[in-house]
This record gives sequence, C-alpha cells and structure tokens, in this order.
Amino acid sequence: MSRIAVLHGAGYVGRELIRLLIGHPRAELTCVTSRSFAGKPLDAAHPELRSQHSLKFSGPEDADLEAADAVLVAAEHTRGAAMVAELLSGGFEGPVIDLSADHRFVNTTAYETLYGVRHPAPEQQMAFQYGVPEIFAPYGCRCIANPGCFATGMLLSLWPLHTHLGPFTATVIALTGASGSGARPKPATHYPTRDGNVRAYKALSHQHLPEITQFLNPDTRIAFVPVSAPWTRGIWGLVQMEIGVDPAAIGQWYKQVYGAQPFVRLWPDTLPELRAAVHTPFCDIGWVVRDQHLVIGFALDNLLKGAASQAIQNLNLLMGWPHAAGLLLAS
Repeated sequence: MSRIAVLHGAGYVGRELIRLLIGHPRAELTCVTSRSFAGKPLDAAHPELRSQHSLKFSGPEDADLEAADAVLVAAEHTRGAAMVAELLSGGFEGPVIDLSADHRFVNTTAYETLYGVRHPAPEQQMAFQYGVPEIFAPYGCRCIANPGCFATGMLLSLWPLHTHLGPFTATVIALTGASGSGARPKPATHYPTRDGNVRAYKALSHQHLPEITQFLNPDTRIAFVPVSAPWTRGIWGLVQMEIGVDPAAIGQWYKQVYGAQPFVRLWPDTLPELRAAVHTPFCDIGWVVRDQHLVIGFALDNLLKGAASQAIQNLNLLMGWPHAAGLLLAS
C-alpha cells in the first residue's frame, strides 16, 4: 500500500479524490489538507464520507508530506503552482499531480494572459507533462498537469481527427453543470439563477480552448462556446464540421486510438447521452456523418473524468499500478 496525500481536499474535486482513494486497492490515504477544516474529520466538509474513514484534515503547516509516496494537489487555479513549488523545494521526490491549471500550458506567458496572474514558478513548468492518459502516456516524468474538464472532452473528441487530417475547422458547443464552478458560491451558480436556465459564457474565449490547441495543428481553427446548464454535474458537448471522408474511415480512426483504452467508450453512429457518463470515470464519444457533415458528441462527468478519476488514472500510471486500479468494479 502506497501512502497518498491530497492537498486542499475540502472542495468538490477533493471529495471525489478522497472517495476514490479510500476504495483504491493499492493506495492508503494518509493526509488531506484544508486550512478551513484543519483538525476536523473529513465528513465535516464531505458528509457523504461519514463513518468511511477516521482521518482528519491537517492544516497546510501541519501536514506530514515527508511520509507520502505521492501527492495530489487539488488547489484552486493560481494557487497550485505555489503549493507544488513549496513541495518540491522541500525535497519531495515522489509523483506529483496538479489538478489546478497552473502547469497545463507549455508557455507560461499564455497561462499568465489567461488567468491574469504571474506564474510563481515558471522554471518548474518543464518538469510537468500534460496528463491525458489515452493520448500522452506513458509518461517520462513524475509530475503531471491534470487537464481541465472541457479540455478533456474536446481533446479526446478531436485527437483522432488531428492525427489523420491536416488543419481543420470545427465548432464546439458544450454544456456543463454547476459543480464545474467549484464549491464556493457564485452568482452564476446560485440555484434560482441556474435552475431552468441555459446561459452561454466566455464565448470564443474560454481558457480550456488554448489549453488544447497548443497540441493541435497551428492552422486548425476551433470556435468554442461553453454553456452553463441547469444540472449539478456532467458535461455534454457537440463538435460540428464538414469533412470529405468515408464515414467508415472515421470509425476506424477512433477505434485505432481508443479501442484498447478502458475509459473512453465509443458510440458509432450515435450521439451519447449525459446520464450514461455522469458518476462514472468514462468519456463517452459518438459520431454521426451525413452528407459530409460530421457531428461528434462527447459526455463525461466533470468531477471524475474531467478531474478526480483522471488524476487517479495518472497516479496509477506513475506508480506502475494497473491502469484501471480503483476506478472499475472489477479492478
């Protein structure tokens, strides 16, 4: 059993990390930090965990990270890098997975422009690799930048096209639940505002778009409109483009890339439904082709495949454990 620490574990993603690690056959959860809940049991922040674990939250200054074999950082964006810098400067040598956006960009200038802050440790960016396991693993490093939720769905949907086509143009519209905005209340996630309502936001300017285009052909053009939807968790999106390719070839492309991947489920000639993906570690991808029009649908749980379960996938790979350990019923 390897000892795993979770930093900043009081939020929605922290809850999912804790839940997955409690049931993991190879991992022992030994430390969870929270400044607000220091000294209190895990169920003080996460009532679902009552009677499931005796661990208490540690304050950031009191955390025993030297005993950890790996660390998962679930801090807010613009705070993850500082936590990682302190961890690495303190001599920690095990795997580190940062779930914030702070290490997702190869170019820290792009990060600073998008998030409006100076990167506190640009020199450590080179130690991190972007962590979509189905595309970039196996990894040659010990530090992983866990991708964003929209970015995961879009990149998994577009990657087979990227590997077989030249530059292309696509339109993406994706709807997300309120939990994607985090546990801290905000006007846009207030229930009376969100219930029964659909609202586009950051149209053509969402930070998850440059997160994925840095890995695509520089001449590829993607117009992305994210939409606030009236549910709690899950992302459902559509990619639309014109394509002059045999529909059978498109199916083969997706099977070549994801046929052996346990956490991408393919739905040929079908656009997947959100309900099948929520509360699971899967990204469901389906497609329909008619008269040279291609529509790709994707669905995933933003807190799991879009965050926590993908982080556990990455942890499994870095630790040399089975790919699906702790994530499937049979694992």
